[in-house]
Amino acid sequence: MSTVDDSSHVSSPLSPVPETAPSARRRRVDLRLWLPLGVLLLIGAASVLGPGLLDLEPEAQDLGNRLQEPVWLGGDGGALGTDAFGRDLLARTLAGGQVSLAVGFGAATGAVLLGVLLGLVAGYRGGRLDRAIMSVADVWLAFPFLVLALAAVAVVGSDIPVLIALLTLGGWVLPTRVTRTIVQRLRGEDYVVAATGAGASDAYVVWRHLLPQVLPVTLVVWSFTVGTLVVIESSLSFLGLGVRPPTPSWGNLISDGTSYLETAWWILTWPALMIVVTVLCANALGTALRRRLSNVALDPKVLT
Repeated sequence: MSTVDDSSHVSSPLSPVPETAPSARRRRVDLRLWLPLGVLLLIGAASVLGPGLLDLEPEAQDLGNRLQEPVWLGGDGGALGTDAFGRDLLARTLAGGQVSLAVGFGAATGAVLLGVLLGLVAGYRGGRLDRAIMSVADVWLAFPFLVLALAAVAVVGSDIPVLIALLTLGGWVLPTRVTRTIVQRLRGEDYVVAATGAGASDAYVVWRHLLPQVLPVTLVVWSFTVGTLVVIESSLSFLGLGVRPPTPSWGNLISDGTSYLETAWWILTWPALMIVVTVLCANALGTALRRRLSNVALDPKVLT
């Protein structure tokens, strides 16, 4: 009888272990996630640190150097040119980013926090409280928010804290709806029912069992909300109802440049480009997070 040679079936302890596909995939850098995040961080860092590091004065005027082209176009206007008052556009674009990003990120954070709180309450408690919260959300969506924002800013002013509070009130509906949908799905799960049956308080169940399931979706919604609110803040500033000149924001820089579109196109080009890049990166980050954060609660249908 012939014997079977088992040596071919035994791996040598010195032979390399083949790397599994998921492990190799995890080691690869996900550019769809890290590239937009890196660009957003770069824009934020440049806006906050750039004027100080480069010794730029966004409000310094030089009427003898007005409407100058950038140096790379043969002009004497510095890196990005100058505006109608001879102010350096690199300085003003970076300083404008401080306002637009502060309002966009601050309001998005406030809107998501408020929305998650209301969504947890509505989804877990249900009943009349749920119907009341969602009725307010439906009524809120029935009105064009930009028109309401215009009216509110005209009455209470347009300081940065006011804009953040106003846009927070404008962005709470989406995170509320998303959170409520997830909580309604999860409150019937065995571990939630068991915790409730064991005498756990509502606050404990929400904090310990439901909130961790909501957080991944919260990050996705927050990222999309940032882009939306940056556009709304820029729209208000463009219409003259954002921060008041001479304080720059991307919106009022674009407004300043519309009068010189044919003769000094660079005035509105750079802030408009910053808005486009910021919104695209925020949306791309949200899409990448939605794909990356694999969670039972993270159903793509929830965010559509």
